Amino acid sequence: MSSNIHPLAAVMPGAVIGEGCEIGPFAYVGPQVKLGPGCRLHPHAMVDGRTTLGSTCEIFPFASIGGKTQDLKWQEGYTAFVEIGDRCTFREYVTVHASTSDGGKTVIGSDCSLLAYCHIAHDCILGDRVVMSNLTQLAGHVEVGNHVTFGGMVAVIQFVRIGSWCMVGATSKVVQDLAPFMLNDGSPCEPRMPNKIGLERHGFTPETVRALFDIHKLYYRSNLRAEEAVAKIRAEYPELPEAEQFIAFTLASKKGVARPKAG
Repeated sequence: MSSNIHPLAAVMPGAVIGEGCEIGPFAYVGPQVKLGPGCRLHPHAMVDGRTTLGSTCEIFPFASIGGKTQDLKWQEGYTAFVEIGDRCTFREYVTVHASTSDGGKTVIGSDCSLLAYCHIAHDCILGDRVVMSNLTQLAGHVEVGNHVTFGGMVAVIQFVRIGSWCMVGATSKVVQDLAPFMLNDGSPCEPRMPNKIGLERHGFTPETVRALFDIHKLYYRSNLRAEEAVAKIRAEYPELPEAEQFIAFTLASKKGVARPKAG
């Protein structure tokens, strides 16, 4: 199936356009871009740089994907990349920037939905099925797991990690790592409870959800030191994969794991 490229679109020589792509008027595709089959660029959408998109991605007007980083450490002559999976949606005015390092990558998984005015800075890594509501902003080197949902106007500082299956409430300011499976809110953002509704919607069993409530209590509310809480979680849930995922995430933290305020 041939692609439908509007005569007023600017598709630069060297761009690779997959079968069945649709590129609207005044859209721009840079010379080193690779579009997978079935991608759709609405009028005035832009994809530039060394950017690769998987199949059936959709980019709405005035979104800018693959542009040069805003980081002042960038040096001319560097080679930087953006890699995006399948079936991702980028709404109006979304920006996704390439890496700030020579040979580096900004990576977005599959089935992600980025709503209007969201920003993905250099060297971020997003998993699959991430939903970013309007005006969510990720600074450089942020890592986001799978099935994470952001409310609107969330701001995340550099090098923070957000675990899989998290919910981050609207207008939150995230300055430390958010452990997986938790519902988080506030400025600074902190875990409030397991992401019960999100977990149930995605098929987690009632037994697993109850266990995650116990893990939340042990790690955040028991007055145990972190290493003591980890030991107790392992002892009580030795065969629960979600418990080991929670533990592994917390032990790998370099920014520190966000905790509820005392009291």
